[in-house]
Amino acid sequence: MFRDAQGLELTCASATAAAAYDHTIDGYLLNRFNVSQRLKSCLAEDPDFCMAHVLRSAFSMMSFNETNVDFARTSLAKAQTLAPRTSPREQAHVAALSHWISGEHDRTLAAWSAIATQWPHDILAFRMHHLLGFWCGRPELLFTQAETTLSHYGRELPAYGTVLACRSFAHEECGSYLIAENCAREAIAIDATDVWATHALAHVFEMQGRRAEGIAFLSAMEPHWEGGNNLLHHLWWHRALYHIERAEFDETLRLYDDRFRDLNSITTTAMPDLYIDIQNAASALWRLERQGIDVGDRWQEIAAKAQPRIGDCRNPFTLPHWVLALARAGHHAEAVHFIKGMEDFVLRNVGDLSPLVRTIALPLCKAILAQADGRSREAIDLMRPVLPTMHRLGGSHAQQDLLEQMFLSFAESAGSDADQTLILERIRGRRALPPERSIGWREAARSH
Repeated sequence: MFRDAQGLELTCASATAAAAYDHTIDGYLLNRFNVSQRLKSCLAEDPDFCMAHVLRSAFSMMSFNETNVDFARTSLAKAQTLAPRTSPREQAHVAALSHWISGEHDRTLAAWSAIATQWPHDILAFRMHHLLGFWCGRPELLFTQAETTLSHYGRELPAYGTVLACRSFAHEECGSYLIAENCAREAIAIDATDVWATHALAHVFEMQGRRAEGIAFLSAMEPHWEGGNNLLHHLWWHRALYHIERAEFDETLRLYDDRFRDLNSITTTAMPDLYIDIQNAASALWRLERQGIDVGDRWQEIAAKAQPRIGDCRNPFTLPHWVLALARAGHHAEAVHFIKGMEDFVLRNVGDLSPLVRTIALPLCKAILAQADGRSREAIDLMRPVLPTMHRLGGSHAQQDLLEQMFLSFAESAGSDADQTLILERIRGRRALPPERSIGWREAARSH
């Protein structure tokens, strides 16, 4: 019998294979770009390593790209053939992955939570629950799981920093900024290369309006990011948001071109249409245009990547970003086609995803297209009913702010004072930072 770095039973052929598995898990937890290569080395050590095949399937699903789901199924099938000779914990991972591939997110989260509860040191179950729970708009689940898991951890365990980083982000999304900041700083003190901890603290600065501090912090942390994956793009996006708030638009565009949408970087060329990168780019461009900044032909590059993603709804929060890019690039017919692909996806009844797309993502995307066509009143009528449920698409408060600002913009175009008041009351009631301190809200807040 072999054990992983957390002391859990691991069914594999050798201690070398177990060490390679731990190296892969470390790469995943610390957002390393070479995690796939680490996994290949692990499978080379033991081609019949069940949990390695679970990881290969899970990594495919983490792309939230429909074209990778078949590969995830193939890897899952291999894991299922190997599962009977493994431990109950490993078998539970195989079952959880099956739910994820089927689009049954609630069952997936319940399965990972059950694993993390029965085996509190299963850092993989904990971290994947954190990931998917976030993209299901369930910060309360992240919060509860982080508190439960932390009670079983201490500094002597190798993944303690990861638990702290996740606890930090969970508390930030639930509005507990002091706890979030303290946990993030403790995790960074343990390992400065933990970009998820850095990311959590960047969110705290964003939500509290500490822009100068945020810029200085991310600049100071950047030397620790060598070898990171696309999460680095997202950190640069956060820095760009600080600069937008300071009306430093030239610096924002520099960060766009040279950092988070650098088309020649190794991370972008490896995955040019990764969901989080599309979100970063579209939201930054829209915010800049709202401030009257000419973004040139940058929308065209994003829009050109939308065609192959028609009907791909694995990450519902990305869908309005795709339609926004098509609309802002002037590709009306393609936007209509994209929305038709979403409607077709709904008819496939893909687990929990189809209802989310039908009830939330589709109205949002239709509203964006209506606004692009000059039908502002229709846009706000489409969007207003989903304001209370938009968070179920996933995305942080900082990311969801794009959708809320869009509603304000649509209401302004329609001349609807009532809807401007509606969204401003929502912002004032749900955020610690008053809208008068945010560039996208300031003007409307002063008159409503």
